[in-house]
Amino acid sequence: MNDLGHRFTADSVGRALDLVGERWSLLILRETFFGVRRYGEFARNLSIPRPTLSARLKTLVDAGVLERVDPVPEYVLTRAGRDLFGAVVTLMQWGDRHLAGPDGPSILLRHKDCGEIAESYVACRHCGGEIATDRVTPEPGPAYVSEVDG
Repeated sequence: MNDLGHRFTADSVGRALDLVGERWSLLILRETFFGVRRYGEFARNLSIPRPTLSARLKTLVDAGVLERVDPVPEYVLTRAGRDLFGAVVTLMQWGDRHLAGPDGPSILLRHKDCGEIAESYVACRHCGGEIATDRVTPEPGPAYVSEVDG
């Protein structure tokens, strides 16, 4: 396998987690995916301390994940924010599979195209095959800098 030790300093997972990797940011995103737009709705639905909510919304707006729309302040997803939907759904379905109580999950997603309960998976855009740990090989990307080069 290629030496990918640089991944600890140039890691997209780490950068993404720096932005959305804490509980409140992910819950705010979940709420926006399900239609919440206003500050008061976030505060009520999440029982989040208001200073924390203000700080997280500001961070998500500053990062281009949400956009604040006036005159009545609303927070709407940008394209970058909408692109996080799959990650949040994947976390939700993992929690449903491994952490749900005996009655099962509290929310299901019905797929509008086929009418069935949706179950997502990560697939290759080229061939449609499932992406799993035993079906991919990490290799240097365009920003790779080897220790010899660096």
